[in-house]
Amino acid sequence: MQKDIGWAHFYHLEKSTKMPWLSNNHSADDALLLAIFPDSCRETLAHSAPARMKTRHLLNDLCLVVLVLALGCAAEEDSTSTASIIFTTLGRASYAFDIYSLPVPVQQQQQQPLSPSQELLLTDGHSVNFNGHFLSNSSAIQLPKHSPPLQLVYVTERNGYPTIFYDAIYSSSMVSNRIQIPLLSNHLSDASIKDKPSVTPDGQYLLYVSSHENPGVPRASWTAVYSTQLESGLTQRLTPYGVADFSPSLSPSGLWTAVASYGPHGWAGEVEDLTTDIYVFLTHDGTHRFKIVEHGGWPTWVDDRTLYFHRRGQDHWWSIYRAILPSNAPFSVDSVFVERVTPPGLHAFTPATSPGNNNFIAVATRRPGSNFRHIELFDLASNEFTELTRLVSPNSHHLNPFISPDSTRVGYHKCRGEPNAHSTPQFFLENVRSPVPGLTLFRFVGSFPVFSPSGDRIAYVEMPGVYVVNRDGSNLRKVSNAMAFSTAWDRVRPGVIYTAIGETFAPESSQVDIVSIDVDHENSVKRLTLDGKNNAFPSPSPDGKWIVFRSGRSGHKNLYIMDAVDGEKKELRRLTEGPWTDTMCNWSPDGEWIAFASDRHDPGSGSFEIYLIHPNGTGLRKLIQSGSGGRTNHPYFSPDGKSLTFTSDYAGISAEPISNPHHYQPYGEIFTVRLDGSGIKRLTHNSYEDGTPAWSPKYMPPVNVPKGGPYCSFDDCHWLNNMPISTAFGVSKAKPQCAAL
Repeated sequence: MQKDIGWAHFYHLEKSTKMPWLSNNHSADDALLLAIFPDSCRETLAHSAPARMKTRHLLNDLCLVVLVLALGCAAEEDSTSTASIIFTTLGRASYAFDIYSLPVPVQQQQQQPLSPSQELLLTDGHSVNFNGHFLSNSSAIQLPKHSPPLQLVYVTERNGYPTIFYDAIYSSSMVSNRIQIPLLSNHLSDASIKDKPSVTPDGQYLLYVSSHENPGVPRASWTAVYSTQLESGLTQRLTPYGVADFSPSLSPSGLWTAVASYGPHGWAGEVEDLTTDIYVFLTHDGTHRFKIVEHGGWPTWVDDRTLYFHRRGQDHWWSIYRAILPSNAPFSVDSVFVERVTPPGLHAFTPATSPGNNNFIAVATRRPGSNFRHIELFDLASNEFTELTRLVSPNSHHLNPFISPDSTRVGYHKCRGEPNAHSTPQFFLENVRSPVPGLTLFRFVGSFPVFSPSGDRIAYVEMPGVYVVNRDGSNLRKVSNAMAFSTAWDRVRPGVIYTAIGETFAPESSQVDIVSIDVDHENSVKRLTLDGKNNAFPSPSPDGKWIVFRSGRSGHKNLYIMDAVDGEKKELRRLTEGPWTDTMCNWSPDGEWIAFASDRHDPGSGSFEIYLIHPNGTGLRKLIQSGSGGRTNHPYFSPDGKSLTFTSDYAGISAEPISNPHHYQPYGEIFTVRLDGSGIKRLTHNSYEDGTPAWSPKYMPPVNVPKGGPYCSFDDCHWLNNMPISTAFGVSKAKPQCAAL
């Protein structure tokens, strides 16, 4: 049985407890209040008498007053509300990650098989919790001394944004109690990424990745490593400006930090195996930065001169490598000794170590014949693997191991399985914190979501299947069983939607046609295109007379306009022409513009930019360019026609893709831009694939809409399915499984 202490646990903390937002004049209650509410409400809360009450018998009154104040703050925010955007994140609705741990077998050669009863749930089932890091009980984060707890820091996405929490879990045979503290003050817990946290051995500093600073360069990653002093909240950037760092790791003494980094040359667009190098620098200020390994990621220290990392080798197996730094020479690529540790024959990656432990490391693996990622130990003396998680939950993915400082437990995150009364349900619409005041963001559970003109219904696809549902999640109906993608509502005829039925990610000659469906009447599917040459991405004109769409009928994907009711058999005209791809079109609410994505600047390259054109074929101009070789896709006009939302790699990549489940394009983020090309604004910050954004015609308050349903329906990285094939001439690499619509 597990019990979350919640509000009451603050009354059990000793006076030595350190909380970064707590001054000498504040109580623990004050700390909780100031941590929960936004800056605009803090002054009211801080000066409220109930907020300063410390006696336990006043707790109920305190909670009531806090609730009233919170509602007042929410009402204040609603008064400035203007717009909402909905989008899809591949797989994210099914993650339901929690952090777990298993004991390390004492004698691996004579171990008893692990059982599910030995797996300990460390996090609380709220939102998604991942990328944990154990703390030592000698840390300066002082806690009650009875039954020393398991202490960890981790990333959580509760409340609509990533932030970092600290948990201490006290366990007995009957109950687990929890002390839980958010470690970043409100101004640091913004809409940006927070990732890969750890705490210095003295417990004074939190080290983590954040994406809150814009480098100002298209297609440059925003991620950098920061250090926050926990007591004062003082934060400094450790990554040089103009550089992106990933996957930081503290050395056991805390003196050094290692990162995966592109250095000055930046991200080149790769997804599977990032071309990062390993750098080290002094933790206290980021100086004395040295490149020590070419081609490597996910570094982890065992002592201040030895670290492990992963890379995909020339034989195409992901493996773990060891780097030994010199004790009497400057650090450099030439002075560091590197050797391969894990053998070929399986993929091994995201290594974990513990201080001074030269006996074993923990790794994630993908073995031939297995569809699941598991955690294993690798014995550094015998060079043998010991399976852990497959023995406990064989049909689940387990990600990113970490080892306790005393080497007795291995942590990892996985999907928690079926929801229960204490866990966060799957959301139909999940509110994501927006960096723009008055603009709300929602992650939707299906693909290609789009609102009806009145804003009361949403059409989307599941591939296969076309669905319509009320905005509150009620009245879900399947209106087609077909394999379909891209949806649009007619703006004049109520209940009519348009979609493309046929193969996705297909060449120009593939059978794909545009149909209209009256979702309020049965058997009302009407085919509008006749030639079946990859006709897709329909978007109706605001007067309901025309549909713009892309078609491959000429041998190239260009834009056409046809009659909205009777299709091309009544009227058809060509809008664009050329040996390139014009696609993903959207008609403006005032009828003046059509926005679309195109590779006309470099046909066939896979690089897309956003263009505008008048419906009569005049006024063509480029609106967005996402750096050299970049992608900007799926433009969608705002209700007032003054802005576009779109998805792009404009902000580069934000984490090592191998540390996540599968995403075809893990660099996809949602942006907005004005029609003159100014005011580009990044809206989402994560390491997932966000796409197909659409504006709502009405403002939606920032409230989650539960859906229910099963968790855990997501894939591991598809390219880990590609096991190298041994031939008489060596090893051949299987072809990656990825394409573009």
